[in-house]
Amino acid sequence: MTTDLSKYDANQLPSADVLGRQRYAIVVADWNHDITYPMMLGAIETLTKHGVSVDNIDVMHVPGTVELTYGAAHIMKEERIDAIMVIGCVIQGDTPHFDYVCQSVTQGVAMLNAQGKVPVIFSVLTVLNKQQALDRCGGQLGNKGVEGAVTAMMMANL
Repeated sequence: MTTDLSKYDANQLPSADVLGRQRYAIVVADWNHDITYPMMLGAIETLTKHGVSVDNIDVMHVPGTVELTYGAAHIMKEERIDAIMVIGCVIQGDTPHFDYVCQSVTQGVAMLNAQGKVPVIFSVLTVLNKQQALDRCGGQLGNKGVEGAVTAMMMANL
């Protein structure tokens, strides 16, 4: 039996007073937008539910998953942000393109995190088929955007 993996203990998050003063950024890939946009909305809803002002959530759209790293790096240089979430979806096809895209974004986010300036939260689905993605963007396995927002709030307050 599968369960909603997006359930979390809200008592383990920082107070709404702290969260209300923080700024978050979401970089979302437009490719596979039927998957990534529900994840983005889940992240925004979770942040605001816990006290983050919608005015303190910046959203940047990029064409695809490979471009998420550039978007996050750009945000790091431009403004004060407490945490960045990158949201994308890569569905395996018949060519090795899947491997190159997954490797590129994973290494890029790891490099940004190694700089230690701002936590960059990896909310990128790497799935074998569309159903697996649908299950993770609000389906039977929850919404990975929600999980990304919870992680962002926790990391921003280490």
